[in-house]
Amino acid sequence: MTAELTPDQIADAMPFARALGVEIDTAAPGEVAGHLDWAPDRCTAGGVMHGGALMALADTLGAACAYLNLPPGASTTTLESKTNFFRGVRDGRVRGVARPLHTGRTSIVVQTDLYDGNDRRVAQVTQTQAVLHQ
Repeated sequence: MTAELTPDQIADAMPFARALGVEIDTAAPGEVAGHLDWAPDRCTAGGVMHGGALMALADTLGAACAYLNLPPGASTTTLESKTNFFRGVRDGRVRGVARPLHTGRTSIVVQTDLYDGNDRRVAQVTQTQAVLHQ
């Protein structure tokens, strides 16, 4: 497993996520949690949070979860990501929780669930990360 890092150290390693406003609240191999606040510049027409912003939140949390499950000396990259959207977000905060479904020698599969301020599921993302041995 990779050395322990703080949630801020993990987020700082992902400049795009920081620029978007993604925050990682807790980070452990079994679960990574974070959030993204609704803002007008993260929306599509009608004030609905853009799906790409939601996917970026999920991808960030999922990548952090995969990273925390890597063997020493390995790195990772996304192979596949699938998103199901269930409802729009028009205000508040989106909370995400990423958990590993599979941690193997060559791949890690992570499921990230996104929730609105009323704890309703907004989206579910499943991503497969390659384990790159050096």
